[in-house]
Amino acid sequence: MAVRTATTGWLLRGNDGRLTAYAPVPGGLLRWTEARPGGPEWTGPERLDVPGLEPHLSITRSAEGYVYLAGLRRRAHEDGRAETDVVYATQFQSGRALTQWRSIGTPHGGDWEKAGRIGFPVAAVDGVGLHLYFRNAGRGISGRRQDARGVWGPWLDLAGNKVVESGSAAVSAAGHVELVVPAPDHVLRWRQEEPGGPLKRMPDTAVKSLPGSFSSASAGADADVAHYWRTEGDSVLHTQRAGVSRALPSLGGDGSEPVAALGDVLVQRSDAGRVLVAVGEDGSWTDTAQECVGAPAVALDAAGRVVVAVIGADGALRVARQRGDAAGLDLGPWARV
Repeated sequence: MAVRTATTGWLLRGNDGRLTAYAPVPGGLLRWTEARPGGPEWTGPERLDVPGLEPHLSITRSAEGYVYLAGLRRRAHEDGRAETDVVYATQFQSGRALTQWRSIGTPHGGDWEKAGRIGFPVAAVDGVGLHLYFRNAGRGISGRRQDARGVWGPWLDLAGNKVVESGSAAVSAAGHVELVVPAPDHVLRWRQEEPGGPLKRMPDTAVKSLPGSFSSASAGADADVAHYWRTEGDSVLHTQRAGVSRALPSLGGDGSEPVAALGDVLVQRSDAGRVLVAVGEDGSWTDTAQECVGAPAVALDAAGRVVVAVIGADGALRVARQRGDAAGLDLGPWARV
């Protein structure tokens, strides 16, 4: 079974303190759950079938510990049409069943050809509700957001042009949603000027970014969000905060996929397929000797320890946990779940 994680936000802590890992597979997903808060035992993998679900998920967590999963569902019809819609589900309790996968449709109505050209959604949840944004058929950005009652509002046209892919979204510690998306020669950015408000277009960043390398993370206790991407040609990692982009030359070159970020901890898959870890944006990569496929994930467990998760070439989950009594980031041995 092909298991590959294309995004980094697939390891999350639920409201009971247990970590859950989610990996997309054709027509569904796999789920592993800690047996108790802080581990080390896990249950799974459980296969959750979702007919037509594409193997690419955006996963986010609310302040209450509810986990939201979003993706694209494509269903073929006998007349040759392929129906495409944006779908999402919620996990309210760790290890329990997800809600039904619900559709929010697309902004293209019954035009199935246009709907088939949309990009994968990116998800973020603020103090009001869930946001879903994606590249539309016109290569701009469309989206919808929930209100405080959980009711979906109308389709939003955020404009933009020549958008390559849907990019990344995150919510700052102060509650501001921010979205960045790549175009051929620049990165487009939107953010809320106040929590709960509309997304407003911000100045572009002039840079040729590498498709498929976008990731984001909330940063600090202020209104900023840290976004990460690589530049095309040299794969050097860049970060952007408050609209200011900075190259990280000591962390560039050996990698082309998204970087998982948690505070000052960064994790990537090298071009040789090994897990590399760095502490600090001006640090350097340390090779953990663990091989993996797809993008890694990182989260804090119930004891406040850093946990790094990857999928091995055999499709199994592997995790390494910070040693509890060690200073700095000292990961323990990798464990196959």
